[in-house]
Amino acid sequence: MTGSMDDMTVLRAALAAAEARARAAETRATDAEARAVSAEAQIAHLKHLIARMRQDRFGTSSERGRRLLNQLELELEELETTQAEDTSENAADPAVRATAPRNNRGRQPLPADLPRERVVLPAPTQCPCCGGTRLSKLGESITETLEVIPRQFKVIQTVREKFTCRDCESITQPPAPFYPIARGRAGPKLLAGILCDKYLQHLPLNRQSDAFAREGIDLDTSTLADWVGACTATLAPLNALIRAHVLAAQRLHADDTTVPVLAKGRTVTGRLWNYVRDDAPFGGLAPPAVWFRYSRDRKGEHPADHLTGWTGILQSDAYGGYTYLAKPGRQPAPVVPAGCWAHGRRGLFKIAEKDKAPLAIEAVRRIDAIFDAERAINGRSAAHRLAIRQQSITPLVTDLFNWMRDTCRRMSSKNPLAQAMTYFLRRVDTFTAFLEDGRICLTNNAAERALRGIALGRKAWLFAGSDRGGESAAAMYSLVVTARLNDVDPQAWLADVLARINDIPNPRLHELLPWHWKTLHLTNNTIPP
Repeated sequence: MTGSMDDMTVLRAALAAAEARARAAETRATDAEARAVSAEAQIAHLKHLIARMRQDRFGTSSERGRRLLNQLELELEELETTQAEDTSENAADPAVRATAPRNNRGRQPLPADLPRERVVLPAPTQCPCCGGTRLSKLGESITETLEVIPRQFKVIQTVREKFTCRDCESITQPPAPFYPIARGRAGPKLLAGILCDKYLQHLPLNRQSDAFAREGIDLDTSTLADWVGACTATLAPLNALIRAHVLAAQRLHADDTTVPVLAKGRTVTGRLWNYVRDDAPFGGLAPPAVWFRYSRDRKGEHPADHLTGWTGILQSDAYGGYTYLAKPGRQPAPVVPAGCWAHGRRGLFKIAEKDKAPLAIEAVRRIDAIFDAERAINGRSAAHRLAIRQQSITPLVTDLFNWMRDTCRRMSSKNPLAQAMTYFLRRVDTFTAFLEDGRICLTNNAAERALRGIALGRKAWLFAGSDRGGESAAAMYSLVVTARLNDVDPQAWLADVLARINDIPNPRLHELLPWHWKTLHLTNNTIPP
């Protein structure tokens, strides 16, 4: 009897323990499911916000907006990392694994052009059910994982054999080939990688030198700097061709951004100016390009010097340095200034967002109606754009300015909202120029987009080492940003150009420009690796 009682006690204890484990597993599963659902919702929300900020062509591009986007991207990265960590920790728990929500976002296939390495697992020698050995293959299942091969270096030995003539005893030898750098030890692909890491990935040369050292290659910073300077000089003819192409346009976008420059133990604020040719909005067939220039300060004499001899339509913000170009009597003719509606809208949008002011919200709504009408004619011919603007957009603009004038009369001139509207009212001619010419864009976003990489780079390389360094940066940005505007991989393009530029005669140098290079290699299917 005592034994039976002991057995019953043990069984009850085991049953209670099992029930406790089941309840704990259920609790863990419920908690894990709740966390997973919450994380999925937060991830979806953050992705929506980031996508909206990236795709908002006419939204704010202020430093505050960029910081907010960086913060959201970092938050999304941390949230997805935490979710993956929780998933890995809970994968061993059957109760949690059974109730965890499935990720239905779908997995994109790996690129088909990547090389494949086939690893076949050992086949069974006998049936696990009956032990039979007569097995025949029915099919196979393939799981693909992405792997990386570490960067490899090699030394190319170019051998020039010497021969002697037994008749006249003279010695002959093939001439030395051209190299991207005179007496340099760097090949074109290595140089292209260094240039793109510096100007596209924003890796200063000292950090690149450290990375090479970790891989067993001793390249000090001064050596890399010599190579970059030599490449800049070698590629100077292409910069001249890009400048000529940009200044042949009838309409340009212009903007500038700050560049800290080291000077006598401190930094001063230099400027990088850019001039963008982009004819696509009015159906032009000329390829896009951007030309950068550097200056030590922001005096108005710099754009006047950059655009000496050029005339046409200049789209820019309201910086006073551009006003000289529009003065009567300028030779060969005054430029036609065109304002940037996105820049003007920005001040109103900030007030509407921060203060929820009804008048600011109404102003933004009216301006957005103009943007909506413009989107429908983007990429159409200049004549078509002009006709639609005069028919549909001119009334919207007229009503907007009349409403702004009436609103400002009822407010103090010191009111921030009145000042934001006055930005438009003081420049009615420049803001309405697009209604008289179908080539003019509504915004100067093309120039602002071309400067975004520099704004990101400032956080990494901190400052330019000298004025000469600023000029080199302007030259290289002209090349790599123009390549990107033409959907050309800058690194592949630079590698091919550096390998060939010294062998191509001057009359054919235009073949190396990104748009000609792209067409040639796509036609011949010989894009370099």
